[in-house]
Amino acid sequence: MESLRNSFVQWLAEMGMSQGYITLTEQVASIALIAILAWITDFFCRQLIVPSIKAVVKRTRVTWDDHLLSDRVLDDMCHIIPAFVANLLMPFLFTSAPLLQTFLIKACEIYIIVTTLRLVFSFSNSLYALSTEQEKTKNRPLKGVFQMTKVMAVCIGIILIFSILLEKSPIDLFVGLGAAATVLMLVFKDTIVGLVAGVQLSANDMLRPGDWITMPKYGADGVVFEVNLTTVKVRNWDNTTVTVPPYTLVSDSFQNWRGMFDSGGRRIKRSINIDMTSVRFCTPQEIKEYGKKGLVHPEDRADELTNITMLRRALMKFLKENERVNQNLMVMVRQLQPTAHGMPLELYFFSANKQWVAYETLQADVFDYVMASIPQYGLHVFQSPMGEDIKAVSLPQ
Repeated sequence: MESLRNSFVQWLAEMGMSQGYITLTEQVASIALIAILAWITDFFCRQLIVPSIKAVVKRTRVTWDDHLLSDRVLDDMCHIIPAFVANLLMPFLFTSAPLLQTFLIKACEIYIIVTTLRLVFSFSNSLYALSTEQEKTKNRPLKGVFQMTKVMAVCIGIILIFSILLEKSPIDLFVGLGAAATVLMLVFKDTIVGLVAGVQLSANDMLRPGDWITMPKYGADGVVFEVNLTTVKVRNWDNTTVTVPPYTLVSDSFQNWRGMFDSGGRRIKRSINIDMTSVRFCTPQEIKEYGKKGLVHPEDRADELTNITMLRRALMKFLKENERVNQNLMVMVRQLQPTAHGMPLELYFFSANKQWVAYETLQADVFDYVMASIPQYGLHVFQSPMGEDIKAVSLPQ
């Protein structure tokens, strides 16, 4: 590059264009020469360097170079190199027209900054695409981090552009921005807070795209499909979309169902109230029938067996024999504290299939069986008196 520049300067001197008055024709010729050299550089990059890089990338077994050296990244690199060539040669032209020379140099430098920003954006997008394919990072909410990288790159680019236009050092502009830090904090408050929250969510593995979360306060009950600097987008089960600020997921409480899907089953915990007045001891004939069903144990005393005990054992047997119930997790039928609405009989078990439809189907089938079994053991489901019940009691016999 240095030899090219020296040759160009020597050619200008021979042509008498390096100093003194330059005619319009000479100015046009100089611009055309720089344009031709820039085009040759661009052609050399696109026709020789880029195909060589692509050939090497295709031969490698790894996939990260396919992203980091993608077509978009290489194309943006090809935009920068000719601009550098033009910027190196520009100071040796139009020495007799300093205003034009300054304008062209500044325009070239600004173009280099803009194309560099494009390259940073392309490279950042490639890194994000690569992170979504890696096992360790594909489920991390890293989109906000890459967005913040772009924002910082744009801020630096704007400062450099202003330093070129104002002909001041970028350091002086950075120092001057310190006085306006309060204003910038207010302007970029959500962005900064969102970045900090995104780092916390990622570092603590609190949230991943694809997680089912529940936040009743914000009306969120669905799957997270995007996490960025300012919002977390949740697609609810009714296909509505809720946007939640990332910092609320750190400051407030939310329920993440990922652990349930990662486990061996989805819990079902539901109770049904038994009318306590229907609880009684079993008759000898009933004990004999229950014995045939395998509900009477050798250590049982006949005079201590009750119909609700037989019901609990029958339900426990039913759950243990159900293939849709995960037998490796807890299976339990228990009584809860009696209330004014009867005695709650709770079934606690886990569905082996964690999908919503299969889960609800199993839950409904089990409690259909429960409600149908209760009368067979001489028990009654507690139910608050309805209008017809009150009317039947009030009618004279």
